[in-house]
Amino acid sequence: MMRNFKVFVYQDGDPNTYYQTPRKLTGKYASEGYFFQNIHESSFRTEDPEKADLFFIPISCHKMRGKGISYENMTVIVRNYVESLIAKYPYWNRTLGADHFFVTCHDVGVRATEGLALLVKNAIRVVCSPSYDVGYIPHKDVALPQVLQPFPLPAGGNDIENRTILGFWAGHRNSRIRVILARVWENDTELAISNNRINRAIGELVYQKSFYRTKFCICPGGSQVNSARIADSIHYGCVPVILSNYYDLPFNDILDWRKFSLVLKESDVYNLKQILKSISDEKFAMLHKRLVEVQKHFEWHSPPVPHDAFHMVMFELWLRRHVIKY
Repeated sequence: MMRNFKVFVYQDGDPNTYYQTPRKLTGKYASEGYFFQNIHESSFRTEDPEKADLFFIPISCHKMRGKGISYENMTVIVRNYVESLIAKYPYWNRTLGADHFFVTCHDVGVRATEGLALLVKNAIRVVCSPSYDVGYIPHKDVALPQVLQPFPLPAGGNDIENRTILGFWAGHRNSRIRVILARVWENDTELAISNNRINRAIGELVYQKSFYRTKFCICPGGSQVNSARIADSIHYGCVPVILSNYYDLPFNDILDWRKFSLVLKESDVYNLKQILKSISDEKFAMLHKRLVEVQKHFEWHSPPVPHDAFHMVMFELWLRRHVIKY
């Protein structure tokens, strides 16, 4: 991949508006910004479209949202931009767009791109919304990890002895599974479950520090968009407990998530404590060890470094390059 994989980035679009460059590299949508920056910094980019394996459509819905563009107008902007590329260049029509991709980590961005049916159906969507209820198509689309960078505290490592809390979750009840999780377990003495995010008024970085003291961090499915909780759990060394029925995990084609996390059905929420307590100390130690090993895959850098999140996304795209040559 490092030697042969090439991506052509369309040059159309003013970088000072919604194209080519990231809005910012911080916040919960930083993954989108880092990809825009990294693709220009990397050796994967080619100026010759005839040598390209894939074509990147460099429109940033995050930047549109930052400029106060309404959802309706965003849909029109995306449609007009893509249709202009189709009319101007011959590349889309060679595969009906199957060798094209776009990247968005904003929930509004996912919906804004639905204004052009061919874009959703044929192109590869690299999105932070890998829940099937937003039209995500596994094995065609790519789950982009939502990483809240910069991390305010260092990565967790060989600190098993400090993890005295069995399970932890604090968040908003914006989905059915989260409502059930809070209702069933918020008063339990061994699980630290709160139906609201921890108020900053009670202390500095209390939420983040809770990851250091916990063995298992509960990651229930939220609203339509993924949250940064999974990446936070990995960074701070807290074994993620994925609690969702239909969810395509980031880098699922590359990483075996069952080696460093627990993947449960939503119905398992009622037996959550029993399941967590059944994990032996030896198995937890192995899960934690492997979790530390994959931390580097959930970090963004500028310029990108080997095995980081950018290279993992590129490898996911590399795996799809042959499938689309129909």
